[in-house]
Amino acid sequence: MTLLEAIRARHSVRAYKEQPLSDTDARALQEKIAEVNHEGRLHIQLIQNEPKAFLGPFARYGKFRGVTNYLVMAGVKADDLDDRIGYYGEQLVLFAQTLGINTCWVGLSYTKIPGTYVLNEGEVIQAYISIGYGETQGVTHKIKRIDQVSNVNENSPKWFRRGVEAALLAPTAINQQKFYFELQPIEEGQLPRVLAKRHFSLVGYTQMDLGIAKYHFEIGAGKDNFQWV
Repeated sequence: MTLLEAIRARHSVRAYKEQPLSDTDARALQEKIAEVNHEGRLHIQLIQNEPKAFLGPFARYGKFRGVTNYLVMAGVKADDLDDRIGYYGEQLVLFAQTLGINTCWVGLSYTKIPGTYVLNEGEVIQAYISIGYGETQGVTHKIKRIDQVSNVNENSPKWFRRGVEAALLAPTAINQQKFYFELQPIEEGQLPRVLAKRHFSLVGYTQMDLGIAKYHFEIGAGKDNFQWV
């Protein structure tokens, strides 16, 4: 499965089978986590066979069931932390999908269980990601039109349209999709520039959502076709 295929196949899954991660899958995930932690300056941790974090009232409200494995999304507090957590966390989500493992980004529906994770000085937890073998593969949700989240028009290059289409399949908090991709005027001899920005939301999580959507955009558009503003 390619990453673009993973984007199309991935849906948020909240109910999981009573099945531990296989040794092979857990090892592959740990290797990928080490890679993104290094690149993203993060401290993401895989917690296995631990059911308490998703047994509280918030988890029941979020309709989570059977969650015993999850990712703790942590890093040193910084203005761009949420953006990096979204961008690099989605790399883990799509990598897991290529392995046949289901996931769901979780902003509130979890409980921090002392002793299950380690935080170094200055680090904070911004989200969890449930991970495991789903009872189903999830379902699709309604998404916005491409012109609602970008300045695409009939003259836009194909790579830009493909990037926005991939971004529209990115998970966002309560499916809010408060992001916008703007292709800047193209200058001769220069690599096209794309501005990614977020709109206000009472729900929050827009910076993390934007990081997720930017990774999707790169996969759809091809990183060699543009540069971020």
